[in-house]
Amino acid sequence: MGRSYADMPLHYGQVPAWLYERMSSLGVAIAEAIVMEYGRAALLQRFSDPFWFQALGSVLGMDWHSSGITTSVMGAMKRSINQRSGDLGIYICGGKGKHSRETPNELMAIAYKTGLNGDELVRNSKLSAKVDNTAIQDGFQLYLHSFILSAEGEWAVVQQGMNDATGMARRYHWYSGAVNSFVEEPHTFIYGKNQGQIINVTDKDAGGTRNGILELVKENPDKIIAETKRLILPGHHDVRAEDIDMKRLGSALAIAHERENLGMEDLLLLEGVGPRTLQSLVLVSEVIHGTPSRFTDPARFSFAHGGKDGHPFPVPTKVYDDAIATLDKAIALAKIGQSEKAEAIKGLHKAAKRLEADFVPNENFEKLIERENRDSWKYGGRTVKGPAKPPKADNGQLSLF
Repeated sequence: MGRSYADMPLHYGQVPAWLYERMSSLGVAIAEAIVMEYGRAALLQRFSDPFWFQALGSVLGMDWHSSGITTSVMGAMKRSINQRSGDLGIYICGGKGKHSRETPNELMAIAYKTGLNGDELVRNSKLSAKVDNTAIQDGFQLYLHSFILSAEGEWAVVQQGMNDATGMARRYHWYSGAVNSFVEEPHTFIYGKNQGQIINVTDKDAGGTRNGILELVKENPDKIIAETKRLILPGHHDVRAEDIDMKRLGSALAIAHERENLGMEDLLLLEGVGPRTLQSLVLVSEVIHGTPSRFTDPARFSFAHGGKDGHPFPVPTKVYDDAIATLDKAIALAKIGQSEKAEAIKGLHKAAKRLEADFVPNENFEKLIERENRDSWKYGGRTVKGPAKPPKADNGQLSLF
C-alpha cells in the first residue's frame, strides 16, 4: 500500500481526561505488543491502513465512526509513545493545528539524536501535506498532520481535512515503504465518499498536467503502482447490525463468555480474567495480531470498551483498566523471557478466528446492546455526561449470541 483515505462525519467535543489517560495507556501497550511481535515496520503499516486505524480508535473507546477518532487517537498515541521512544524506536511528530506546524522542528530534533537525515524527513512531511492539500483539491482543507517515524527511518503519515459545506472529514494515510513517487498515486489509502469531480494531479492519467507543474517546481516524477483503499463511514451515530460482521462479533463473544474453543492451558494462563474483560481482550488481541482483512467492520471493536458518547454503550472503565493491566503484565513478562501470557492473549484472536468459520449468529444484537447498557454501572460505565446508573428494575438475563 502507498496511500489511502477515509470519510467520516465531522464530530466535535473534547475527550474527557478519564478516557484520554486510558487511551494513552492501552494505545502504547498495543503499539509495544506489535513492535515486539512483528517489528516497527509492521506498526507503521498498520497506521497506514484506515480500517485498522478506525478499529484501533474503536477499541480505545472513541466514537466508532466520527472524525474525532483521528485527532484523539494520534494525540494520545503521541503522548504515550514519545515517552517510550528510546525503547520502542518509534516517534510521532505533528498533530492538529499549530502542532502540525511544529513537525519540521520535531523531525530535525529527532534526526540530531538518531543520525537520520532530517532534511529528507522534513521534505517527505511537507510533500505529503502538499499532495493532500494542493495536488488533490477535493474540497477538504487539511487541519491535522501526524508523522510517525521509526528508528530505521521508515515513516507513515496520518492527516485529515474537513469540508464544512458537507459536514464530513477525510483522512489520508501514507506509508513510506510503498511510496516511490510523491506525484503519481502515492497513497496507501484516502478515506472518503465520492462528492463529484475533484482535481487530482497525482492520478496516473494526469501525467500531462503533472509535467507542467513539475517544470515549475523542478521535481522529477518517479513511477509507482499503488493500491488504493477507501473507507466510507455512515452518518448514523449508533452502532447497528449492518455495520458489523455478526459472525466475527458472535465468535468473539462466545470465546469470552462461554470459553468456547479455548484450551485448558489458555484458561489457566488467563486465570482471574472475568468474562467481560476477556471480551475486551479478544478484540484487543485482534487489533494486535489480526491481518488487514479482519478490519473491514471497525464498528465491531467498539464492543471492547464502548464509546465516550454511549454508543454502543458507556465506556466500562473497570474493564478497561483490567484489560490494560493484563496486557501490560503480559508484555513485562515477555521482556524477561516468560511469553506464555502474551501467547495466551494472542491465542484469543486465533480461537475466535477458528470458531468463526462455523458460527451461526442469532437475532439478539439489540438485546446484547441492551444488556451492555443495563449492566454498565457494574463495570464503572461512563460517558461524557457522567457515570452510568443502575437500572430501576432488573428485567432478567438477556441471552448472548
